Amino acid sequence: MGSDPGGGADVADTLDLRLPDELIDLIAGQGEPCGQATDAGSGDYGHAGDGTRAHVPGGTSTALADDDLLDNIGAWRPVTTRSGVFQLVPVRIERDLPLISRWMNDPAVAAFWELEGPESVTEKHLRPQLDGDGRSVPCLGVLDGTPMSYWEIYRADLDPLARHYPARPHDTGVHLLIGGVANRGRGLGTGLLKAVADLVLDHRPRCARVVAEPDLRNTPSVSAFLSAGFRFSAEVDLPDKRAALMIRDRALRALL
Repeated sequence: MGSDPGGGADVADTLDLRLPDELIDLIAGQGEPCGQATDAGSGDYGHAGDGTRAHVPGGTSTALADDDLLDNIGAWRPVTTRSGVFQLVPVRIERDLPLISRWMNDPAVAAFWELEGPESVTEKHLRPQLDGDGRSVPCLGVLDGTPMSYWEIYRADLDPLARHYPARPHDTGVHLLIGGVANRGRGLGTGLLKAVADLVLDHRPRCARVVAEPDLRNTPSVSAFLSAGFRFSAEVDLPDKRAALMIRDRALRALL
């Protein structure tokens, strides 16, 4: 794992650099990593089901394996927030691509995601996640039954990001965009970030930290993470941006 390029991370962030068991298994070729959870039903955004089956590349289904890299996001239950009932629903290309592509073409979103253009641009971004081993799961954020945000929940310790900060096993990362202009700038993102971080910590008992790396130029995003209980750990130079490494610690959860 890489050292802290920004020099601002806590000393504690440099501890426990053991390779995750999943990464060792993948390198050794042991087992077959399980894909993302079953989708959210036919045409609606209701609860995704009981989580007993999972999609794997090739279009078949299998019983959910114990080594699901993100603990079956599709089975995570809705939560009640101050803004309404919120749920993460794993993306389905045939249902969700037009909506996500429209959001990506909003100039305010495109400035940081850089996925503007025809739907094929967004699909090219989504496909590797949907067809991969489940280390990154793209989701719609559904509030009171309406999709209004896009999320990527990913294993930061198995991601290229781990080369740029002292990652720990099971670190879980979050990417976020708020889709509608009317939902921005009124504190909604802060509440949803806190809810999603709580969902991760509730459903991933081996995860001690939720991490994020918003662009340093994106001041509203950095502010939202801080307000949601994340701490600024360091500045990191990533291939496509200079980012603020934000961390929310399980150990401090009761204080937030």
